[in-house]
Amino acid sequence: MATKTKTPARTKTKSTPAASRKTPAKKDAAKELKDLFEDSLKDIYWAEKALTKALPKMQKNATDEKLKKAIGDHLNQTKEHVERLEECFKALGKKAQAKKCDAMQGLLDEGKSIMEETKPGAVRDAGIIAASQKVEHYEIATYGTLAAYAKVLKEDKCLKYLLKTLGEEKKCDELLTSIADTALNKKAMNA
Repeated sequence: MATKTKTPARTKTKSTPAASRKTPAKKDAAKELKDLFEDSLKDIYWAEKALTKALPKMQKNATDEKLKKAIGDHLNQTKEHVERLEECFKALGKKAQAKKCDAMQGLLDEGKSIMEETKPGAVRDAGIIAASQKVEHYEIATYGTLAAYAKVLKEDKCLKYLLKTLGEEKKCDELLTSIADTALNKKAMNA
């Protein structure tokens, strides 16, 4: 008769998966909505300033005339967005301060990568539109959130500036869609 060897019982350890652990807050973490609002303004201020440097490169790499014009027009608007954000900081009694926006940096890096990985012409133009719309969607989400914060915080001057910029970002996104839809994507397909 064979004897069975008994395997030791496994003890259950209480380990929490990393995904379900709470993230500890930094020392200077926002404690109130106003802190989060101001911190988010710093992020988008950095993002808009970074865009003023990136848009001329995108415009130079575009070949479609409507796209080149749209990028040039948006560059001028972006400079106004920077000024509006400075006015918003002023309305809050704060010095305009930029804090690196990792999300925008990633989007700009992706846009640069798309230009490097496509030949000049319709395919690159389609890639530039895709990268630009990702930026626009990020800005739309950010300005919408900031406007909601400004409304709750009763920061009416900021709210006015933020809503104006939000509207312009939405129009830019629509324009990029119309440029892609009119003929550009078909040209890219046949390239």
